[in-house]
Amino acid sequence: MITLDECLSPHVVMAQRDHARLEWRKPYPVLARVRSVAWTCFCRATVYELCEGGGRAFIRRTIQLDGRHEVHETSVSSIHEVRAIWTALLSGRAR
Repeated sequence: MITLDECLSPHVVMAQRDHARLEWRKPYPVLARVRSVAWTCFCRATVYELCEGGGRAFIRRTIQLDGRHEVHETSVSSIHEVRAIWTALLSGRAR
């Protein structure tokens, strides 16, 4: 079991009352090559990844369930726009 003081990656804070709701979709391979450039800690049931490729980006959400994973992604947009959403997600202003 990992304790919070052993975690190296950030954790998403609790959603604020007026947070923006993100639209989550089933994964669809729109970018030929993507890489995860940032992610939240794997000690939580829900893990988020900031994925970038070809000047575009999206956020992937993986919910770790009993022996299986459920993956959803946001729509693809500019890196600048998705990095702003990533910051909002980490600070509880988006979910």
